[in-house]
Order: sequence, then structure tokens, then C-alpha cells
Amino acid sequence: MTDKNTQIASLLMDIEYELRTLGVWSSTPPTPEQLASTQPFCIDTMTFVEWTQFVFIPKMLFILKNGAPLPEKCGVAPMAEEYFRGQQRDITGLLSTMNKLDEVLSAT
Repeated sequence: MTDKNTQIASLLMDIEYELRTLGVWSSTPPTPEQLASTQPFCIDTMTFVEWTQFVFIPKMLFILKNGAPLPEKCGVAPMAEEYFRGQQRDITGLLSTMNKLDEVLSAT
């Protein structure tokens, strides 16, 4: 695994940690119908947190494990900021980690 891939894997684990700390990590997986969404971020079938947990993190780990090409751009931090807007949660750690991931994936 390259240094960049190791950094990405670490950031993905940090995102999981932050979601667990916020108390939004789910023990209930989505249904096959929810996973079959064709909309960006599965917006029509899942919350942003569910998508992050059940689609984004596993897909990114699969890419890293299999040496597939990484996305050239990523923008999960703005989505998280929008999702948590107005909620009484301290998402500073989550946003910081997601911003780092966005930067690493968007760097050439």
C-alpha cells in the first residue's frame, strides 16, 4: 500500500471513529433496495451518515485493497456540513477529518 493509500485508510477509520463518537453509527445495515439506489449519495434511500457508513467507507476500502484507481476528486466534507447543519452536535472532528480526506484525494 502506498503512503497515500495508508493515509486514506487511516482517515476512513478516523471518520468511522468520529461517527461513532457522535452516536450516529448504525448497527442496522440498509436493505438491498436502499443499496440499489442510483442517485448520488443514495440521497433517495439513505441519510448521509448511512451512505458514509454503508457505501462510501466500504467502497473506498475496497478500492484501496484491490489497487483500483482512486477518485480524483472528493467532496464529502461539504455534504457532512450540510447534513449536520442545525443539529446540536460538535462535528468539528468529523469535518476536519473529512476535509483532510477531500484534500488527499483531490491532490495530484
